Amino acid sequence: MPDDMDKAQAINEQFLDGVLADHRHRKPKGESRLDCIDCEERIPEARRLAAPGCQRCIGCQTLHENWRPM
Repeated sequence: MPDDMDKAQAINEQFLDGVLADHRHRKPKGESRLDCIDCEERIPEARRLAAPGCQRCIGCQTLHENWRPM
């Protein structure tokens, strides 16, 4: 019998799968960069394939989407 953590993990995986599927159906905005525009670190190939047109590594993209001025 799944516990609350298993249920939460399943919901999270379904959400992420939906977000990625939605992103793949949208028209890519050009080619993905090889290096992040913010930190200049290499963007992993898996991210570039999963998110065509990406400009940031996942860490910088997360900060970019969640940053709010105080």
